[in-house]
Amino acid sequence: MSASAAPTHVRFSSAALALAALRRPRRRCAPSVRCSLAAAPGLRAPPELIDSILAKVNGTDRGVLLPKDGHQEVADVALQLGKYCIDDPVKSPLIFGEWEVVYCSVPTSPGGLYRTPLGRLIFKTDEMVQVVEAPDVIRNKVSFSVLGFDGAVSLKGKLNVLDGKWIQVIFEPPEVKVGSLGFQYGGESEVKLEITYVDEKIRLGKGSRGSLFVFLRRE
Repeated sequence: MSASAAPTHVRFSSAALALAALRRPRRRCAPSVRCSLAAAPGLRAPPELIDSILAKVNGTDRGVLLPKDGHQEVADVALQLGKYCIDDPVKSPLIFGEWEVVYCSVPTSPGGLYRTPLGRLIFKTDEMVQVVEAPDVIRNKVSFSVLGFDGAVSLKGKLNVLDGKWIQVIFEPPEVKVGSLGFQYGGESEVKLEITYVDEKIRLGKGSRGSLFVFLRRE
C-alpha cells in the first residue's frame, strides 16, 4: 500500500468505533507502577495444555466461529493453565513483546464494531496485534482491508499496575488509516485486564467483564 500524498488528518469529537477490549470512557487514573524486569518463580505448565488451547482456537477467526461448547472447552483449558501462572505476572519481563490476539470469548471486545457480524462483512480482519513495551507502553493495532484498500486502527496506551495480576491501560484517542486517508476520533479510554497466565509462548488475560483472551507471542 503506497500513496504519493501525505495522509489527510481529520479529528472527530465523538467515537463511532471501538478497538480495545472493554473500551469505555475513562473514569480515573490509577497510580502508575513500573514493571520490574525480575521474573517470579512458578511451575511450568505441561506443553500439552498450551498445545491444546492453541489447537482449540486455531481456525476459528479468533473465536467467532466457535460454538458455545467450544468456548467452554477453551475456558476449561485456560482455567487449568491458570494454576501454573507465575507469581506477580505483571512484574515479569515475559509480558513484554509483540503478541497476536488469537482468541477472545466476546468477538467485539478486541475490535469493537469492526468485529460485529456487520463489521466483519465490510472489514476483513488481517491481523490483531498487541505490543507491550517496557516499561509501561501498550500499542494495539487491528489491520484490515475494505473495498480494496488496506487499513488499520491503532491505539497507544499507558500501562498502570494495579496489583500482582491486574493492569489498567489508559488509551489515547484511536487513530484510523484507510488508504491515504488518516484521522483520529474520540477521547481517552481505559481497559482493565487480569493476566492469568504467561510464558515464553502464550499469554492469557481476563477482562473486568469476564472476556477471556488468548495471545500468541510473535517471533
